[in-house]
Amino acid sequence: MKIINTKKAPEPIGPYNQAVQHNGTLYMSGQVAINPATGKMDNANLQAEAHRVMKNMGAVLEAAGMDYSNIVKCSIFLLDMSRFSEVNAVYGSYFTSNFPARETVQVSALPAGATVEISAIAVG
Repeated sequence: MKIINTKKAPEPIGPYNQAVQHNGTLYMSGQVAINPATGKMDNANLQAEAHRVMKNMGAVLEAAGMDYSNIVKCSIFLLDMSRFSEVNAVYGSYFTSNFPARETVQVSALPAGATVEISAIAVG
């Protein structure tokens, strides 16, 4: 088991790691839109927030020697399912083919005041 943490993504805000890699599979913790350079949320609007989440995921993937094409499964957590299409458009722009499996669920609250959080499983 290998622990993956990078300064290019937000530091964990609890007792967990950004990701754990085991037998070629990367289990990524949920990412929110905290900008690692400032420690503040990038949430001027939902699209900006979703892009920051995806960039944070990209930084964790890079630290593990992977990229978005290695993702096989994502879980998206939204505060408001009526805004799904906005997040879906941003999310989809990070993949070109062989889209991962995914579910999207509405939740009552997310950490750090986030309105979207995404976790992922990737294989190398």
